[in-house]
Amino acid sequence: MSVVRVALAEDDYNYRSSLESLLKLDESFTLAASHGSAIPLLERAETARRWGIPPEWDVVLMDIELPGMDGIDAVARLKSLWPGLRVVMLTAFEDPGRILRAICAGADGYLLKKASVDEVLDEVRGVLAGGSPLTPAVARAVMAHVRDSAPASAAPRPSSASSAEAADARLSERELDVLRGLVEGLGYAGVADRLCLSVDTVRTYVRRIYQKLHVHSAAEAAAKAVRQKLV
Repeated sequence: MSVVRVALAEDDYNYRSSLESLLKLDESFTLAASHGSAIPLLERAETARRWGIPPEWDVVLMDIELPGMDGIDAVARLKSLWPGLRVVMLTAFEDPGRILRAICAGADGYLLKKASVDEVLDEVRGVLAGGSPLTPAVARAVMAHVRDSAPASAAPRPSSASSAEAADARLSERELDVLRGLVEGLGYAGVADRLCLSVDTVRTYVRRIYQKLHVHSAAEAAAKAVRQKLV
């Protein structure tokens, strides 16, 4: 298994130091960069893009509240430079509105700063494996956002491209069961318990759902499920 290169953007020195120590203790991770703001990471990402070389990190752990440029604006900029780069947002409080803004800007997941050591590492691994489940509070915020911003009466007539995408989106009954769990904010373990499946099997179904719906995160999958009335 290859070593995961992690970059940090966190202005709380004590918390950043704790994350640094955590990453250094696990041989499957390496600390590739650590800064008190997102600006140095953006500068390095822009330089890599300019020279046509890969980014220096596989995952960025980024605080939402940062000096100079907040994490939400920073993740949008990073994703515009390197769409495949994984970004996990760090937040002290589960504020569904702000987390939703971060997800809409391109974040692949989020972590509460009170998360345990195992939860931090599991979140990073989960994002690299293809997605991150939502908590119920954030799932509700995603659903409210979709329903408020895209009323059914205003839905545009599907184009040939969107029709082809809809054809790809034919999910099996089991995939729909898993998708319902994502919409409700269940984690992979919660879906596994409900459906009497292993967590690895749930991850396989989630990857298939992402491929069929042409999405890259649980938030996108949940939003599209509601928008297309799949669940």
